[in-house]
Amino acid sequence: MARQERAVRTRRAILEAAASVFDERGYDAATIADILARAGVTKGALYFHFSSKQELAQGVLDEQFGEAGVPHRASKLQELVDVAMVLAYRMKREPMLSAGARLSLGPGMREIFGGGSVPGWIEFTRELLVVAKEQGELLPHVDPAETAWILSACWTGVQVYSQTLNDRADIEERVAAVYQHIYPSISTPAMLSRLDMAPDRGHRVALEMELAAGTAAGAVAGAGAGAGASAGR
Repeated sequence: MARQERAVRTRRAILEAAASVFDERGYDAATIADILARAGVTKGALYFHFSSKQELAQGVLDEQFGEAGVPHRASKLQELVDVAMVLAYRMKREPMLSAGARLSLGPGMREIFGGGSVPGWIEFTRELLVVAKEQGELLPHVDPAETAWILSACWTGVQVYSQTLNDRADIEERVAAVYQHIYPSISTPAMLSRLDMAPDRGHRVALEMELAAGTAAGAVAGAGAGAGASAGR
């Protein structure tokens, strides 16, 4: 068990190092030597988990979906906003997410990664919008597939513009503005009045997730301590 946990930690350290290097230098300029130096692991440890630079980059891309998870909401329109705002909040702080965006959108990346994470985000958005429509959150004319494409494209454009013009300093305000502009044209009035699309929404949801994770970790630790005490009696 200890060996398995060590392997998981090593893999994560390699991915985080790779994300930092890809984010700073781009895919083409990044080297395995750079990533090894940043991760502080041996070449053998890296190749145990990843067979190539491309596989490392794909690992970074795959992590985006795990990193961006938010608590489920009764309103799927709110859940979609929460995902977008948490991504905006964390993208300024976590290379794993910003590197994923760079790998998906950089020149020549389509030939290597087939669009990177873009198709996955479009489909993720479509699925939430389908449920939102089934629940009566969307106006009758709204096509979930078409809207998913537009929302995903707008979010991507915002993060590219924000990075180019302000090093993502204003990304949360800009992403919030996208949803504040688009949602009135797709949401029912009753649902629209209940949605939280404030620029600080991502920060608040991230804190909610941290508190929930801390509570869960405490419960697990308490259960383990209780089991140990019982075994000792």
